[in-house]
Amino acid sequence: MLIKHLSACPEFIAGDKTLLRELLHPANDKTAIRYSLAHSIVKAGNSSVAHSLKTTEVYYILEGTGIMHINDETAAVAPGDAVYIPPNAVQYIENTGTGDLKFLCVVDPAWRKEDENITQ
Repeated sequence: MLIKHLSACPEFIAGDKTLLRELLHPANDKTAIRYSLAHSIVKAGNSSVAHSLKTTEVYYILEGTGIMHINDETAAVAPGDAVYIPPNAVQYIENTGTGDLKFLCVVDPAWRKEDENITQ
């Protein structure tokens, strides 16, 4: 059985400038999963950096409010929203609230640095 608590996962600044904690990744954990799962935070008044991934990504909003940008589309997001981000889409998320914007990121297949392109 594998159980990891968020507080046990080191926090770091990701390429898109979000505060990230990687919860599960098949390269680091003995699992049979193809995807990676991370917890991300964008502080109030900030946004992630525009970027794209060669892979599929899903954001699941846990706390806060924001505006999701995917290619030429924008939409408000709030807790309980799941956002599908297609491969190669230019994307970023803005925090429009007064507290932290917290969300889960699922990347399938699992995130790899060489699959990410920072466009800003």
